[in-house]
Amino acid sequence: MTRRAFTPAAAAGPLALAATSSTSAATSRKGRLKQSVCKWCYRNWSMEELAKEAARIGLKGIDLIGPEDWPIAQQYGLLPVMVPGAGTIGDGLNRLENHPKLEQQFRENLTKAAAAGVPNVICFSGNRRGMSDQEGLDNCAILLDKVKGFAEEKGVTICMELLNSKVDHKDYMCDHTPWGVALVKKVNSPRFKLLYDIYHMQIMEGDVIRTIRDNFQHIAHFHTGGVPGRNEIDQTQELNYRTIANAIVDLGFTGYYAHEFIPKRNPSASLAEAADLCDV
Repeated sequence: MTRRAFTPAAAAGPLALAATSSTSAATSRKGRLKQSVCKWCYRNWSMEELAKEAARIGLKGIDLIGPEDWPIAQQYGLLPVMVPGAGTIGDGLNRLENHPKLEQQFRENLTKAAAAGVPNVICFSGNRRGMSDQEGLDNCAILLDKVKGFAEEKGVTICMELLNSKVDHKDYMCDHTPWGVALVKKVNSPRFKLLYDIYHMQIMEGDVIRTIRDNFQHIAHFHTGGVPGRNEIDQTQELNYRTIANAIVDLGFTGYYAHEFIPKRNPSASLAEAADLCDV
């Protein structure tokens, strides 16, 4: 699946293991928050390199990988956590003309996910292109109503991602939590929820912890990323990810929390530091 265009910063260099002292061994993780990592942020690592390093650090899954990569993740004890569902960021569920093709994609990908024990598939609203938010919401619901029963049967959750339309994805429709929550309520299925991307929603809304608490029952998955820039989630950016992770754990979250930042430094060290920071 084509996720996003890679930025020059994504070319973080070949795999280089961090010093053992900078990581927590998998066996020492508290395990209260199941952490994952997004493959596209490590374009210079092979799938096997990323899986091996993620397992060493103590992560539990890998996001945004296609079926061809699932066996490699599973070989290292990692679950493919968020995988292709239907549509693309710009061309998604809000266009009625897309529905026949996307319904077929959903049914094929939900079947594959269920067979492999994958918990979530991703989808997108698509861009507005002059369409009103209400029309787009209604159109998205039409398609989701057609496939929600199939998702319920397969035991796989369809997640629509909240993305910012201010910096990264101009004109994207599902760019505010209230719109996404309204869609979840309209579809009214335990197998349709939101992928709350903390990086994107900090840009669009801020007030991250209160928003998560108020809408927790509508969220199935999280992504991280430093603001501004989508780089490391350490002291170089404005969010306190340890506090956010604590808030999520305190709510009783049992899903996955995936790192989606592009490392500017040693990628292995940065990923290990993020895992440590959020191991609350």
